[in-house]
Amino acid sequence: MLCLTIAVCQEHAQKFKFYGFWRGAVPCPHCSPGARGDYYPRNSPRVRGAHSPHWSPGARVLCPQRLLLDWEIHPQLQYRHTAYFRDHLSHAKGSSNNRRIITPYHVSRIFVEDKYRILYCEVPKAGCSNWKRVLMVLNGLASSTKDIQHNTVHYGNYLKRLDGFDRKGIYHRLNTYTKMLFIREPFEKLVSAFRDKFEHPNNYYHPVFGKAIISRYRVNASKEALRTGSGVKFKEFIQYLLDVHRPVGMDIHWDHVNRLCSPCLIDYDFVGKFESMEEDANFFLHLIGAPQNLTFPRFKDRHSNEERTTTKITQSYFAQLSPAQRQHSYDFYYMDYLMFNYSKPFEDLY
Repeated sequence: MLCLTIAVCQEHAQKFKFYGFWRGAVPCPHCSPGARGDYYPRNSPRVRGAHSPHWSPGARVLCPQRLLLDWEIHPQLQYRHTAYFRDHLSHAKGSSNNRRIITPYHVSRIFVEDKYRILYCEVPKAGCSNWKRVLMVLNGLASSTKDIQHNTVHYGNYLKRLDGFDRKGIYHRLNTYTKMLFIREPFEKLVSAFRDKFEHPNNYYHPVFGKAIISRYRVNASKEALRTGSGVKFKEFIQYLLDVHRPVGMDIHWDHVNRLCSPCLIDYDFVGKFESMEEDANFFLHLIGAPQNLTFPRFKDRHSNEERTTTKITQSYFAQLSPAQRQHSYDFYYMDYLMFNYSKPFEDLY
């Protein structure tokens, strides 16, 4: 059975009213804690037969079996999001008429596929390389996802980005294309990024990030470590991440999804999860009418002999931290946990 996330906070569940959409209202990180109110939907077409989805306060997921049937009956039906984000952004800014403008920066991580009218926001370590492979096949740039090497797809140079269009082109696509992103459990995504960038040779992350991290946080660091930036420890990496005066800036591989994809400004139509990637991705491809022989690739083309980062592996890394560091790390990613309805990864967190 396919289950897609409802991004709704448990403590607010009583206040939200759902009107037949598999996704719920998502609390906005720009809102003040006191700026809470009811969820009011825009005038949007409702999904037939799903006006009152079964839910309970604190429900973690909604299973869209009936929604899938409706998509088969009405393939042109498109999901609409709510005005919840913008209403509360206005609340936080003090004026209900003051709307934030979407700039090219806000859409700089969004890839465009014009044939099937898709906008995909790239979230690193959440299947983004394979999604770019899929977009290249849909674009006619490749015949199979298996034919595309990692270096070809990594930077997405063969794909169009939304910030490459003029203002009219950006807004036209935002208003008419199907907008989607895939997310991943924040701690698991973080550990995956750390393993990839710091536990393997890397001629960018070691000299740029590694040297700065070792210099700042390692006592009696060796000359070799200071010279190469290799051998960063996870605890040192977390110290860097939580430092308000970081010696080097943030990076997209461990930045917040909110900053990468601006879900408070952009009404995403489909939010899938890395944890159920194969089901969610192939369901999405079915919805957009992709060729039947195109399925989401599951191969791991970097460090293919290494086990994927799992919950167990993630826990082993965070076991190296003090309880306070784990709590501060959770606080750092709290809005991603809240917005996308992930459970607390450790029982002692609050």
